[in-house]
Amino acid sequence: MLFLLVVSAVGLVLDDRVLLGAPVWLKPFKFAVSMAVYGTTLAWMLSLPHRGRRWTSGLATVFAVTGFVDTVIVAIQAARGTFSHFHKSTAAAEKIMLVIFGNAVLFIMLANLALAIILAFQRVHADRAMSRAIHTGLALAVAGMALGFLIPIQEKAETALTTSGERVFLSSGHSVGVPDGGPGLPLTQWSTTGGDLRIPHFVGLHGLQVMLIAALLLAALAARYPLLRDDRIRARLIGVAAAGYTGLIALVTWQALRAQPLIHPDALTLAAATLLASLTALAAAAVLAAARRVSATG
Repeated sequence: MLFLLVVSAVGLVLDDRVLLGAPVWLKPFKFAVSMAVYGTTLAWMLSLPHRGRRWTSGLATVFAVTGFVDTVIVAIQAARGTFSHFHKSTAAAEKIMLVIFGNAVLFIMLANLALAIILAFQRVHADRAMSRAIHTGLALAVAGMALGFLIPIQEKAETALTTSGERVFLSSGHSVGVPDGGPGLPLTQWSTTGGDLRIPHFVGLHGLQVMLIAALLLAALAARYPLLRDDRIRARLIGVAAAGYTGLIALVTWQALRAQPLIHPDALTLAAATLLASLTALAAAAVLAAARRVSATG
């Protein structure tokens, strides 16, 4: 993945071809970054002592192989200036790669689901907060992977041109309410004129990293705030963070399905976001208040 990241970065600089409004090497670049981050996190997580290592090792291998295959297909198609998925090409090679890509995506999600289930029933880290971050983070990541299936479910038939000018029929797209390939945010290319289903997919997928970072931040704050030195309190706060993050995933999914750009929320979306933030803050405050009462009486 790191090698592909370098190759893609070079491609972004030297190759000026554009596919559906985005540089051809942007998609493999994003896949490489995402897979590198997620794969490294998974490798660290599974290095921790836990039961069922033979199963988790096999599932991790499934993830590594299928993730590698999918990313290679994305890179090959980018180099060819054409689409890696959601196309209706009649060429034999294209159809084969499409089938392989789709099945690999399914195996990636199922492998992570199985990992989440196996680890859910055991404490995988000495620190309760980190253990809960792993459990909730894996669940969020699986949810994010599942949300990716909202894209093909759209069955949004469109046509687009490859970089060589060949017209290709597409079976679906990630934008809602607008055609794919329109104005987008820098780097991510998330639509700025309509909804974009890549947003909830991304937010959920990297919930694992967010939960782990939250656990690390709480551990760092414990050196300054004695109340946080109890890992049971930090674990409860991670539970609150996971619930709030789940609400965030639901919010951005709802926003995208309403054909609303991420950066242009309407009053209803802003009200929902404010309510979510308020409830999360109140829940965190309640956890800390209860901890203070116990500490005062202890």
